[in-house]
Amino acid sequence: MAQDQSAPAPVITGLKGLCPRCGKGHVFKGYLTIRPKCEVCGLDLAFADTGDGPAFFVMSIVGIVVVALALWAEFAFSPPIWLHLVMWSALSVVMSLGLMRPLKGVLVALQYHHKAEEGRFHK
Repeated sequence: MAQDQSAPAPVITGLKGLCPRCGKGHVFKGYLTIRPKCEVCGLDLAFADTGDGPAFFVMSIVGIVVVALALWAEFAFSPPIWLHLVMWSALSVVMSLGLMRPLKGVLVALQYHHKAEEGRFHK
């Protein structure tokens, strides 16, 4: 199947939070709220339902990074427990907030790119 050469790359537009069709308009109107339509090309963004996908990927990425760093710090430096709590809680919050919007944008762009839709039973 031939790919439309004018369509922007879904991962790049998703990371930037741009419209998956034109690559110019914005997908988000708040931090995580999806606009009803693109302000540039008018694409109806009602199809965009990422569900728990972004949260799953954020939890997986943040969990792996934080646990690996906490284990390394424990074996290398043996810091007190209160320092562990402060460092890893702060890192978890910062990473989660930093990753959620770009990952949600990527999933919306990939939904559009692959024409994903809700599953249906055919009789």
